Formats: sequence, C-alpha cells, structure tokens
Amino acid sequence: MPPTCSGLLCLSLLLGKSLLVSSVQVVTSGQQNISLNGKWTLENSNGTLSLPAEVPGCVHTALLKQGYIQDPYYRFNDVAYGWIALDNWTYTTTFTVPSDMRAKQRVMLVFEGIDTISTVSLNGAAVGRTDNMFLQYVRWVNSHDPHEAVHTSPVRYAAQRSEAHSYRVPPDCPPEVQQGQCHVNYIRKEQSSFSWDWGPSFPTAGLWKGVRLEAYDVLRVFHLATVPVYNQTSSGWSLQVELQVEVVAEVTRGQLTLSLPGLDTQQTFPVQLLPGRTRNTYTLHVNTVRQSEHRGNTLHINTAFPFFVRLQVYFRTVELVQEPVPGSPGLSFYFRVNGKAVFMKGSNWIPTHSFQDLVSPAGVRSLLESAVAANMNALRVWGGGVYQQDLFYSLCDELGVMVWQDFMFACALYPTEEDFMDSVREEVRQQVRRLKSHPSVVLWSGNNENEVALATNWFGIPGPERPLYVKDYVKLYVDNIRALVLEEDQSRPFLASSPTNGLASERQGWVADDPYDPRYGDTHYYSYSRDCWDWSAFPRTRFASEYGFQSWPSFSTLQKVSVPEDWSWDGPFSSHRQHHAEGNRQMLEQAGLHYHLPNATDPLRRYKHTLYITQVMQAQCVKAQTEFYRRSRSEVVGGKGHTMGALYWQLNDIWQAPSWSSIEFGGKWKMLHYFAQRFFAPVLPVGFEDGVSMVIYAVSDLSVDLNLTAQVWPVNNQTVGGELLLPVDALLKGCGNCTRRSCLLAFHLEDNHGNQGPTFLLFPPQTEVRGDGERGYTVTLRSTSVAPFVWLDAGDVPGRFGSNGFLMASRSQEVGFVPWGPTSAEELGRALTVTSLRDVY
Repeated sequence: MPPTCSGLLCLSLLLGKSLLVSSVQVVTSGQQNISLNGKWTLENSNGTLSLPAEVPGCVHTALLKQGYIQDPYYRFNDVAYGWIALDNWTYTTTFTVPSDMRAKQRVMLVFEGIDTISTVSLNGAAVGRTDNMFLQYVRWVNSHDPHEAVHTSPVRYAAQRSEAHSYRVPPDCPPEVQQGQCHVNYIRKEQSSFSWDWGPSFPTAGLWKGVRLEAYDVLRVFHLATVPVYNQTSSGWSLQVELQVEVVAEVTRGQLTLSLPGLDTQQTFPVQLLPGRTRNTYTLHVNTVRQSEHRGNTLHINTAFPFFVRLQVYFRTVELVQEPVPGSPGLSFYFRVNGKAVFMKGSNWIPTHSFQDLVSPAGVRSLLESAVAANMNALRVWGGGVYQQDLFYSLCDELGVMVWQDFMFACALYPTEEDFMDSVREEVRQQVRRLKSHPSVVLWSGNNENEVALATNWFGIPGPERPLYVKDYVKLYVDNIRALVLEEDQSRPFLASSPTNGLASERQGWVADDPYDPRYGDTHYYSYSRDCWDWSAFPRTRFASEYGFQSWPSFSTLQKVSVPEDWSWDGPFSSHRQHHAEGNRQMLEQAGLHYHLPNATDPLRRYKHTLYITQVMQAQCVKAQTEFYRRSRSEVVGGKGHTMGALYWQLNDIWQAPSWSSIEFGGKWKMLHYFAQRFFAPVLPVGFEDGVSMVIYAVSDLSVDLNLTAQVWPVNNQTVGGELLLPVDALLKGCGNCTRRSCLLAFHLEDNHGNQGPTFLLFPPQTEVRGDGERGYTVTLRSTSVAPFVWLDAGDVPGRFGSNGFLMASRSQEVGFVPWGPTSAEELGRALTVTSLRDVY
C-alpha cells in the first residue's frame, strides 16, 4: 500500500536517471562488416514497375520518392493506394565482397528487420524465409553477389492463414469506419498497419531496418546485457553480465574480467567457449552502490578473446506492489522504485508514422522532450504498434522516463499453431534481450485489452466454445510469453494483459470475470456520453492506464493534406478521417454540454472554430479526469481508491486526423498538452464541487513536506493542511452577490518561499512579439476584459509556447515561444493567430 501523508498532501518520488544500462553492439577484433544499406532495385510481381529503392525503407516510401505516388497522407490516398499492399514486391541488390572478407571462416547476412513475409535468395538460391517483422534474421552464406528479397502481400498472406485455420480466430475485420484490412492477427506485423480507430490502413512491405554482411574467424558476440540484482536479505547488489557468442574455432579458453572502477569492484572469471553458439552469465558482486549518482558507473569488460567493452551501468530496483489495502476488499497496484512509491504520470505511445523509415531521431526526441516538459515520468508503449527503436529507450534512460512495455498483441484473439508460436517465442527472446538492459523499462505486459476482450465477449463467442479460446490465451501469454520473460529477465515485473486484475486475474485462471474491477490492477475507461466535468462518473481505480477524449488537430496541420473543398465539418474529408464510429458527433455533444457551439456565417471561420472547440473540450475533460485520479491517491471510498497512476490515451498521432492525442502529427502541442503541463505539475491545486461545497485539494509529488497556501479570490489567503472546503453559495455571496456566469475563481499553491504551482483560469487577446530568436520570443497579450480559453497558434512555424490555453491574467500576460528551427519575429508575428471562446461566441 502506498505511504499515506498528512491530510491530503501526497508525496512521491519523481524518477530520475539513475537506472540500468544502454544496449551495446560489440564488434570483435578481426570481424569485418559491409553495410548493404542504400540503393536497391524494387520491382512488382509482373514487372510493370521497376524503380530504385532506399534500404532501410518500404515499398510505399520508395514509390513516393520516385514520384509514382503522391503523399500517402494527402486527402483520400490511404484508400486510393490500397493496391500497393495487395501486390508482391522484390528487392534486389548486387554487392562486391573483398577477398580478405571471403577468406573468413564465417560469412553471414544480417537483416535487422524484414517487413514481413518474404523469401531471401542469394545468387538465385533461397537462403531463408521470414514471417515476423519484429525479428532480426541471420543467414549463413558461402557465396556472394546478387541478393534479393521477395515480399509476399501481407494482406493476402493474412487472409490465406485465416482461411487455412481449423477454427475462427476473431476479429475477422476491423469496423467498416476504419477502412482497413482483415485478419491482421494472423501475421506478426504492426497490428495497426491494417488500420485502427486513430490511424490509416497502410500494410507495408520492405526492408524496414538495416542489412549488412558480416565475416569473422574466431567468434561473434550476438548478445551482451547487464542486469543489476538486489539481494533483500544481504542488502547488497550484484551485476549479472550475459554474454552470447558464436564460436567457429576449436575449444577457446581464457579469462574474462569485469570491473567497476568507480565502485572499487573487480572480478575475473575463467571462460571456456565451445564451438557453436553458447550463452553464459557472469555475476559480479558489487562492493558499493551509489544510487543517487545519475551519471552511472562505467563497466569494463576485458577478455583474452578479441573484444573489449566499456558501458554505463545504473542500479535500481522496481517492484509492482499488489497487497491488501486497509478498508478495501481488493489489492493495491503501484510501482515502487528504489524502495519509494511512485505515482506514474504520463500517456500512451503509438507508432509515430505509418512508414517506419520516415521516423526521424529528431522527431522521437521532440516527442519525448515534450512529454518531459509536460511533467510526465512514464509512457506506455502500446501493444498494437512496434517495439521502438533503440534510440527511444536510450532517450527514455537519459530523460528519466519510465516505460511500460507491451508485447505487440492488441484487441484480438490470436492463433496458437506451432509455427506461429515458434515465431512468437523468438520474438520475445530477441526483444527482451535487446531491451532488458535499458533502465527505463519497468514493466513487461503481454497484450493490450485481450483479457477483457475474452472476459466481456467482445467477439460474440458462443459459450460452449469459450474454453478453447481461454486455453489459447493462456498458452500464448502465460505458458509461452510469460515463461520466456521470467526466464530471460527477473529484474522487473510482468503482467499478462492490460487492463487486468493482476494477481486476482491469475487466481481466476488468468481471465478474470471483470478485468475492469477498480479494486484491482489497472483499468481502461472511456465514456463519451456522460458529462466529463462530473468527476463522480470516473472509476476510482488503483491505476488508470488508459482514458481520454478525442479532438481534431489544428487547421494548419490539416491544411497540409487537404484542399479548400475539404474544410467542412460535415464533408467527405472529415468523415473519411474519422475512424471512430460517431466520433465527430460525440465531440460536439460533449462540447455542447458546457459551451456554445460555433455558428459563424462564414463556413471557413465556423470550421476553424469547430476544430478549436473540440480541443477546448478535450483539454478540460482530460484535466478533470486526471485531477480526480491524482487526488484519489490518499483516499479509499467504498473500498476503492489509492490511485497510483494516470496514463491518458494518447500522446502522439500517426497522421493528420482526429484522435485522442495531446500532440499533433508533426509535433505541435494541442491544448491538452499545455493543460497536461499543469495537471501533471509536481505541486497541484485540484478544485471541484462536491454537493454544495467547493473543495480544493493540495497534491504534491515532491519528496519533502510543504506548507501550502490556497488563495481564493476575493476570500483572504488561507493556509491549509491539504484541503480547503468552501460553501459555494457563501463564496458567491462574498464576491458581491455574483453568479456562476459573472464571477471567476482562481487558486494556486505556494511554499514558504513564494514558489507557486500552476494557477488556473483565464487570459485576454491582443499580441506583440519580441525577441532575438536565439533564446526564443516573448508574445505579449493584452485585453480590457476576460477571454476564456485563449489559444495561440503559430501556424506552420514549428515550436511551442511556454504556456497556452486556459490561463489567467489581469490586463496583460507574457508567453514565451521556443521555435524548433530558424524563424524571425516578423515571420512569427505574421503566422500568429489568437482564439478564445469570445471569438467563437
């Protein structure tokens, strides 16, 4: 159970950077590598298309770069280009191998990632077949020159596998509104590439990661990982170093020395390597550990064999605590890092692009830095996309972002025949070995929503057939994935699904009667019909791992992929981009509960205002729900409460369309992300009405107690011990007999030094831009009256404001703007637009 605090002032540890170690590729002495990245030739099945293609890459981006197709995201092109995924494609290249490399004892082709179903041939002879996008494939070769990979249509392959299966494995197809392809659960590929409710259907094919030729004489290091282990009994640390090598010589003997000079630790081990592939684990007992050192400790690996490695190691423990909660029939569900309970604040990460070769390092960094800028300490890598590139996890290590890592299974049941399971098992081994050295990864989770799909019968399975599907579920996620994870990595917890009742689900045979039970595990919760300002509608859950509301992106984002005839809320383009059934109607109905809907006579103005009002609605709805979860940490009401995590759905977008994201495709912050900066602030005032009273809670993530002051205008300042209770009628009367429509309430929290947490309310609109561009610009806004939900938009000028949205000022306020590229004050001034509810009304 989380430690409680005085009153409602809650304390938790903000996770820093002191964690594990980044993965490393080891190149041994005498090993030669030749990259086969670059220009290949791409051809379709009947030879009518032949063109240059970049590797890494995919068929869609090759066709785009050579001018055969337009931007796939433009207007209705996702449907227009559906023919690409129905064809078979061949990648071909010719390469020359130096004579000294040919003389090596072992030569092999290494494919870091092939998407997805292919036959690999060398000089016309097949050297292997692939069926899993998430695997690295290694093929031994004895000859050289031309090499090709023939890719089978993923759509046709999935359909053939479904037809050949002895019984139906639902769902067959996505909802019609998603305009997607069928049977994606039969192919080990990015599940959302066949469409999702926030993304288009682009079933890609290609060499989506690098290709190289490797040659060596003695040995090759296939895998190197470090896992710190804490012994509770002795209160001591050890470091497990895993080494997997391929030896092509005779029996190789020698020594391996592990040393941590900064911790006065060193140990030498005798090593005997037999021909073939071997895996050994060496345990280094650590003399001293300094957990507070964010810079980590350098591990030196010296061997008598031809390689030497240096890498950084960090020490930390992570536990998923599920134990009885006083006053509740359920179990707690929270993460304890280095012995401290942590309230997880963050979001869910989906694929950042339909075409993985277009995912840039700068774009990944920008999204992660935006998450940190919004005071997030955790992200969930959702199970319907891809395992992220190494850079993502290294940046999370660097930035102190905890990662909840799903395996790539989502919203479906899956086949369990042996060839499918063989592929899955290798996928799990490779991904766990690749990622377990990363400090940021704090949890493995088997799938997204598949337990609840079975429990609540999403797919209409007849009762007598249910045991068959439960058996398949347990076989896949428990008997195989869980067993492999526990074998490979015991340093972090594993969950079979999300949402789940955790230990309670295990006791019910891994499929609980109600995986949404808020007294156990984590929950996903969506409701678009109930008033989102009514906090009593939200589940008082132990951990909220998904929740959210849709909004549309800004006009400047949509403008890039549309034409003027598309700029209508009721037009074909708006309908086409909305992949969530009734989503556009639901947004306006929710907004209409508290705001007047746009009614400008000018169609374009009305369209822009409608986009804006959906963002206002989304921001306020997610704010209300998140604040409810944060203030529920120290409460148990009716056996429910002690909430210890809030990860809203979703952080980012995959294209320019309506979704639940807080960051638009391209990186622009929605109003929600500026709100997140406040509702995830370390020190937060949470105000809400409870019956006839206005209640203000003080919430803190800081690791020390604070004396906080609540300022309620025009009531005199009051120092509170975590909670302030004010009768609403008396409050309004004290303001000069005002009403809800004529008065504003503002409140913030202060410590003894005058440092303030976020202030909530309003902002007025007239602008002036100044600054030199080096450190950004300052935008000054002025008004003679209150203007709610002021929104600053810089159009196509990339960057973010220091604050935005629903703010407060008397007559003037300054807001910083940090550009993400070169721009002038004049350019920013021309692009800048200001919108508030006053403009809409």
